[in-house]
Amino acid sequence: MKKSMGLILGLGAAVLTAGLTLAADSKEKEAPLYQFKALTIDGKKASLSEYKGKTLLIVNVASKCGHTPQYAGLEKLYEKYKDKGFLILGFPCNQFMGQEPGTEKEIKAFCDTKYGVKFPLFGKIEVNGAHTHPLYRYLKKALPGESGKGDIGWNFTKFLINRNGEPVKRFDTKVEPEQIEADIQSQLKP
Repeated sequence: MKKSMGLILGLGAAVLTAGLTLAADSKEKEAPLYQFKALTIDGKKASLSEYKGKTLLIVNVASKCGHTPQYAGLEKLYEKYKDKGFLILGFPCNQFMGQEPGTEKEIKAFCDTKYGVKFPLFGKIEVNGAHTHPLYRYLKKALPGESGKGDIGWNFTKFLINRNGEPVKRFDTKVEPEQIEADIQSQLKP
């Protein structure tokens, strides 16, 4: 009895150890993007791991910018492809000539009233400088842009992320949402 009990305990420990190893291995292979956290526009903590398996477009947005009308194009893309596994994540930023001066509550109200934005919005962050949000540090390193320096040049810079959480393409501020539809479609294909 003692021998069989020892065998059972030994097997249980081996299974537990194997399970822990598998869990550790799978976590290590998780895309770096899914490690990041941010506050939503409503002040709730969110993990980008919530968006696993989705094609994402991550955009730094502003309410008082010459490119602010891009919200309309972004919302059209979101509505058109959301049922196919596509999400846009908007990150307000006030670093470019103070073009996002409002509070999160004001930003949310503006986006809802003016553009009917339904895609997820987050709290204000910095995308350049010493206080750059870790997500943007990662994105800029992964896709430094044409200059090769990485810094975000202005509001409405866009990063396309594939279903595996890998950044695949960066779009300059002046690239309108409609111009990237084919790139989005290519990432939605299984």
